[in-house]
Amino acid sequence: MTKARFDELIHPSTRLSLVATLAAADWAEFAFLKDRLGMSDSALSKQLATLEEAGYVATERRLSGSRRKVRARLTLTGRDAFNGHVAALREIVADAASPAEGPATRS
Repeated sequence: MTKARFDELIHPSTRLSLVATLAAADWAEFAFLKDRLGMSDSALSKQLATLEEAGYVATERRLSGSRRKVRARLTLTGRDAFNGHVAALREIVADAASPAEGPATRS
């Protein structure tokens, strides 16, 4: 079972959406990520670089004909961080959804 760990690096909505998308795929093409997440080239590149620097994402640059293509994948470290973050979010939501113990503080 994954240990719940809130991850400040993954938590911002843009990175969380990016990591969640990568968690569902083996590799994802840059163009697919850009379209799926509605991000500009520069914004996506910046987020991928931040996650790659942390060891959460690996990127591969290759030539396809005369075009350079980039694809990305979640590393094992990134997948572990994502799973821990999701588990922490589930705990937060579960705690908020459970009835409060003790007398109500407001009427």
